[in-house]
Amino acid sequence: MSPRRGDSLPTVWPRPAHTKAKHDILVKYLQAWFAIMGGSRYDQKVGVFDGFAGPGLYDDGEPGSPVLVVDALLGHDYFSRWTDTEFIFLFNEVDPDRYASLEKVVEGLTTRWSPWPKNVKVRSENRAFSELAEEMLAGVKGLIPLFAFIDPFGYRDIPMDLIRRMLQYDKAELFIYFDFNSVNRFAGKGVVDHRFEELFGCDDFYDAPASGPARKAFLHDLYERQLRTECSMAYVRSFEMVNESGHVGNHLFFCTRDLQAFDRMKAAMWKLAPAGDYRFEDQLAGQEVLFGDELDTGPLQDDVANHFAGRTVSIQEVLSYVIAETPYHSGQVKVKTLKPMQTAGRISAPGQRRRGQFPDGTLIEFP
Repeated sequence: MSPRRGDSLPTVWPRPAHTKAKHDILVKYLQAWFAIMGGSRYDQKVGVFDGFAGPGLYDDGEPGSPVLVVDALLGHDYFSRWTDTEFIFLFNEVDPDRYASLEKVVEGLTTRWSPWPKNVKVRSENRAFSELAEEMLAGVKGLIPLFAFIDPFGYRDIPMDLIRRMLQYDKAELFIYFDFNSVNRFAGKGVVDHRFEELFGCDDFYDAPASGPARKAFLHDLYERQLRTECSMAYVRSFEMVNESGHVGNHLFFCTRDLQAFDRMKAAMWKLAPAGDYRFEDQLAGQEVLFGDELDTGPLQDDVANHFAGRTVSIQEVLSYVIAETPYHSGQVKVKTLKPMQTAGRISAPGQRRRGQFPDGTLIEFP
């Protein structure tokens, strides 16, 4: 095993169920992100940075994240309309053997998508993540919209301060893997605590309870707090990836400063409805929220009833709250949440033209 890997896997390994789930979410969201950026009159360049790209494929030939994200762009129905936008992809892998595989995979992309479009630039690097990111920051001449996908093994080489500086442009977004198991096992144990001071950007993890659910909640909430405050991300949401035995393997954090982007990411999560070895979970109003085919808005109904109790608010205010503060997205509010609440007598809508419908401008009374 290469000493730079930080894991015990071979150069190319089988694709785990949770990895497929992460990649499916990534592709679903980037399809929407590319459409927004490609159609923008204000952004002539956009970037996608995959900081831990791996070998580019798995042992059964399934594509890795570099192939998936490039295919999401070049295979997009509207890609031909975006000739005025330059799309820049940077794929990084620290391990030399995996990088050799990655290079071949990236070269294969140019053959498969021939003729290669002039407005798409793809580059691969064989560097430590922090080393490459520091070099990028030192050489930057102008900030561009950036989507950073940071999916490391473990907790090393992803310092909070570096992430903060990478994401300083207001149109930067982050999709990051938080290896809860490793953090839970080693943080505050006196062995590699300097790594966790870098990871969290503070030493507050020393205050985490010794074990149990309280420790889990503390470490998770601390990381979320740091992404919000240190990185100035207005909207941060995490989703637990839970295996079939009920064990939490990790958290996926999505960070943005754009409320509508936040909404689109959550919509992507729900559309996938993962099954099999892994599922996504969240909590709201003290109730478990399961992402799946069967939509249960019971927790959301209870939450909005409590949050807006005794007030009359606009439908726009309800939608903004749901997007910003709950696991649900805007497409689940009017028909799936407010309509059954009105039927049950939990809300009323003075001046509503048709019962059960909530167009813009509708006022909603919460008793």
